[in-house]
Amino acid sequence: MSTTTPDYTVRTNYTDNLEEMRAAHKILLEVAFTPSEPSRGYNMRSLHVDLTTLTVTEKKVTQEMVDIFVGGRGFGLWYLWNATTPTTKWNDPENEIVISPGPIAGITQYPGTGKSLVVSISPLTDIPIDCNVGGYYGPLLKFCGFDAIEIQGKAEREVVILVDGPCGVIRIEEAPLEPADSHICSEIFTHMYADGPQDLKNVSVVSAGKGSDHSLIGCLNFSFYDAKRKAARLKQAGRGGVGTVFRDKKLKALVVRGPVIKADLNHVADRARIQKVGSVINKEIHALDAQQCNMRRQGTAHLVEVMDAYDLLPVKNFQYGNHPDTKNIASWVWDARFTQGIPDGCWYGCTMSCSKGADGHVVKTGPYKGDVVTVDGPEYENAAGLAANCGIFDADWLLESNFYCDTYGVDTISYGTLCAFVMECWQRGILNAERTGGLDLTWGNAESQMELLHQLARGEGFGLIAGQGIRRMKQIFAERGWGDLQLMTDIGMEVKGLEYSQYQSKESLAQQGGYALTNKGPQHDEAWLIFMDMVNKHLPTFEAKAEALHYFPLFRTWFGLHGLCKLPWNDIEPANNAEQAEPAKVPEHVHNYCEIASGVTGLEVTKEKIIEQSEKVYNFQRVFNLRRGYGKREHDWPPYRSVGPVTVEEYESRAERYDKQMLEEIGVDPAGKGVEEKIAITRKYREDRYSKLCDAVYKRRGWTTDGVPTMETVKKLGIDFPEVVELVRKHGG
Repeated sequence: MSTTTPDYTVRTNYTDNLEEMRAAHKILLEVAFTPSEPSRGYNMRSLHVDLTTLTVTEKKVTQEMVDIFVGGRGFGLWYLWNATTPTTKWNDPENEIVISPGPIAGITQYPGTGKSLVVSISPLTDIPIDCNVGGYYGPLLKFCGFDAIEIQGKAEREVVILVDGPCGVIRIEEAPLEPADSHICSEIFTHMYADGPQDLKNVSVVSAGKGSDHSLIGCLNFSFYDAKRKAARLKQAGRGGVGTVFRDKKLKALVVRGPVIKADLNHVADRARIQKVGSVINKEIHALDAQQCNMRRQGTAHLVEVMDAYDLLPVKNFQYGNHPDTKNIASWVWDARFTQGIPDGCWYGCTMSCSKGADGHVVKTGPYKGDVVTVDGPEYENAAGLAANCGIFDADWLLESNFYCDTYGVDTISYGTLCAFVMECWQRGILNAERTGGLDLTWGNAESQMELLHQLARGEGFGLIAGQGIRRMKQIFAERGWGDLQLMTDIGMEVKGLEYSQYQSKESLAQQGGYALTNKGPQHDEAWLIFMDMVNKHLPTFEAKAEALHYFPLFRTWFGLHGLCKLPWNDIEPANNAEQAEPAKVPEHVHNYCEIASGVTGLEVTKEKIIEQSEKVYNFQRVFNLRRGYGKREHDWPPYRSVGPVTVEEYESRAERYDKQMLEEIGVDPAGKGVEEKIAITRKYREDRYSKLCDAVYKRRGWTTDGVPTMETVKKLGIDFPEVVELVRKHGG
């Protein structure tokens, strides 16, 4: 890899034909609205756009919605519930994309307060998916006057939906000429709708790309204008195929033009209260980040060698947890590759500044070969998934795949995990060159990984199959007689149809539950308990693990209700945090969030209230899964690869560990036993432990032994709407 310092002022320009593209737009609908600013975090109105009928409607946000669903993810789930039926398919017109930022989103006095939540019925899972995403779209939409936007129906041709706050206009425009790929169309639309150079930072674009056209793993890119780089940069609503839904509706982009950001556009109840805790954490970040996670220089990529050291970095489809070549994609590589010394926050006032960018990447392959681009990332998940999990330890190839996933609108986590799956299928003879159309998908083949992605974006070849995701690939391969379905079920890293994010969970029972016991599928943003459980041994009993799997998913859910990033919670810690009674919760920062929520809304929020607010929405989402035909114990069962060793090679790679566990934990002497027999003994023991974990977690959550919220639970939480009661009763709650 080149060590030349990149020049972030040099990049390929994509706005040369702006006027020609603008002239080709046809206004299909123009509606005037009265802009407003929120009071205490809420506008108390939302926007509904129907692309089939070309209508725009304002809706009142009721106090009941606020009391039960709060905002963000909660609003998204409630609107989606009311817009769809139990049989609505992801590509039916009535499926919605709902974007809601939450009541705290948009304040500038505390880091990590610029998030939006995206909710839709997922093409991968057939249940609601929620994505927490940065960028400016949600806060700017809020400052135009809306707490959420629902997009329903399907357009006849590719369109842009513009919300222009300063002008008080909403338009649906036919947009025939702009490329769909995000790194281009975000630049084009930012310049097209800004009122001059000084206004660029007040425009945000949501887009997908060609990969979302031809796969079920499409993501959405939310832009934020980087004034230093003079470029629109991207943050991803990555999981579950929301970009696929977006492109199916023939959306080319959502654009918002908001007001100039000022310190109190939220019109909070007590600004001084927020400023007080904001001042403390900003000092902590400046003083302690370099000693702790180094987020301001390396973003989440600082985790790569840490995970490798603890045998937690997924290597070759989660078979292994470390690799001698990890040094080639480790944090010091990215420290040198990222442009340093410039603001890197994806919302105003975020001193975490962790949205790192690798400037000056010269594209190696595909339709943009030779272009000079900024790559947003890699994040840890991309380094672990696109690189280590596929046996690829080359920084330049990682940037290449990171760039193309983003611009094509492809979820990097799903793509990395499914690539690892197909590479292991190649290793085990399930796939070969004839079946892949000539692609050599051996471990470490970066060129073939890239060509697979280009095929996916073109909608051709084996890429079209891979883009269906692991759950469908398993069925396709089995139906064609290519491989054993049980083996593929064991090694196919998905639950509920969603591919795993990038942590090795074999030695952490709590993390196995943290992945598979989620409502939406295995995503680390719900519960990351590996260090508590495996390293620090703080969760020795099933009851302790169940308590953690009750508290942490609910605490993390709360970020998604309010428009918050979780990184300032525990990726920076007070200097005395280890001395606190429950250091994993970072008590000082929990107190901060109580102060912020109280300061914004004027309602006193306690640490108990945080859990209560989340519990309402979390249980409602579980019932939503029931409504969709899922949401039971059978849907919470993980692939065995995430629990223990599937193959002889896996067992033998850690034979000393597994033999010792067999003797000391299982009570069986491994001496004289063959590897296959030892694998079977280990599997029986570990699957039994996982089943007992489910029992403990369901009990703690107030659910039946089949994972259904009880009638007592839904009534206690105030979510006993008639259809909820009917569903709970039907399923034994």
